[in-house]
Amino acid sequence: MIFNFKTWYSVLLKLCTVFIFLAGFSSTLQARKLQKKPNVILINIDDMGWRDVGFMGSKFYETPNIDALANDGMVFTNAYAAASNCAPSRACLMSGQWTPRHGVYTVNSSERGKSETRKLVPTKNNTILPDSQYILTEALKDAGYTTCHAGKWHLNDDPTTQGFDVNIGGCHAGNPGSYYPPYKSVPLEAPSKDYYLTDLVMDKVLDFIKSTKGQPFFLYYSPYAVHTPIHPVKELLPKYKNKPGWKGQNNPKYATMVENLDTQIGRMVNLLKESGKLENTFILFISDNGGVYRVTKQRPLRGGKGTYYEGGIREPMFAHWPGKIRAGVRTEIPVTNLDFYPTILEAAGIKKPKDKVLDGSSIYPILSGKSGLEKRPLFWHFPIYLENGHDESQDPVFRTRPGSAMRLGNWKLIQYFENNDIELYNLKNDISEKNNMVGTNPEKLKEMLDILENWREKVDAPIPTKLNPAYVAFNN
Repeated sequence: MIFNFKTWYSVLLKLCTVFIFLAGFSSTLQARKLQKKPNVILINIDDMGWRDVGFMGSKFYETPNIDALANDGMVFTNAYAAASNCAPSRACLMSGQWTPRHGVYTVNSSERGKSETRKLVPTKNNTILPDSQYILTEALKDAGYTTCHAGKWHLNDDPTTQGFDVNIGGCHAGNPGSYYPPYKSVPLEAPSKDYYLTDLVMDKVLDFIKSTKGQPFFLYYSPYAVHTPIHPVKELLPKYKNKPGWKGQNNPKYATMVENLDTQIGRMVNLLKESGKLENTFILFISDNGGVYRVTKQRPLRGGKGTYYEGGIREPMFAHWPGKIRAGVRTEIPVTNLDFYPTILEAAGIKKPKDKVLDGSSIYPILSGKSGLEKRPLFWHFPIYLENGHDESQDPVFRTRPGSAMRLGNWKLIQYFENNDIELYNLKNDISEKNNMVGTNPEKLKEMLDILENWREKVDAPIPTKLNPAYVAFNN
């Protein structure tokens, strides 16, 4: 056989061409596959109460952009945060797990308030979400998503260490110190001396969305607003100073912060529409805990942030995705922010991570109208103290004392560990939690206590029992 260089060279060239074509075709298929995945925007507002938006009935706060999204999507009137204050709620949201699994129970130390008023030594608190947690962002990033955090993070010093490609102002700080420059604890530089922080965060969010081109993105929009300090948007203040209050909502300064937040979300929605991205964007909206009681009320709910009454844990929530989610629907099915992790994975067509425990359930079948959700208990565990009690908390000293709570159907149980005080409410008949039915429904009480105790054992929930030697009984 005579070697013909030209012939072999021609064959080799053709093979290379084929390989290049196949590689390009494979790359194109992969790109198209990624483009078909929905963009995901998770909006987690800070300290916004259940009734602090128009779609939940407020006649004082003005939120037309948020209301429009809610009305075009599905509203959940019994949506809950998995904790009643910032850090643990956010840890639950990102990890998809109950508080005992990650150990974040509060902000900073669990020894809150004066020592002489604490009967028990509270469980030690984790101040960061452990790196061992494979959080929602990491699952999405590993599936090809470009990921962005915007606003308050509060779970460690830097969200880019846990799956975020872009970080806009996120750090370990729980509030900005100031909404006007300098923003103190927030690592963002103001473009001018009077530039409002919520506006700046959205400016950078819009830049991120524009940069994503055709690649699917995950945006965790978690603005510092409307957390304290209550710094009004100056130009909006005259509008609310003379506006009549509504069911305990009458703070003009806070109202300007709510309206401005709504305006920023409106800017984001407009960009999504103009760029043709809204149709393929799955949006979930919720708050991390109840409104601050001294700032805003959630009538008829009892209490506010820091309590485990409904005003501290029930949140405004909706889901929006044109053509995929039933529009104009309101449901009373109880859900929790623990459900967001599995829901987003299912919506994006991503398999549940192997060996990852997820304590929530996907609500995507509800959103798409394919099926409902089996009745299940929801739990809260808080082996810590939160100071600054008021006339709707358990007592005037603490918003909450160490204990657990659960909801099953229409029934709500709260058990405190200091003296084994127990409260039992029927939320259908008593949404304000005024009528403790412990003495009138022993069968329901036993049923719920058994379920709660079994759950605590299953998740190895710590129960503080050590007495505090500094405790003075008459201060309780």
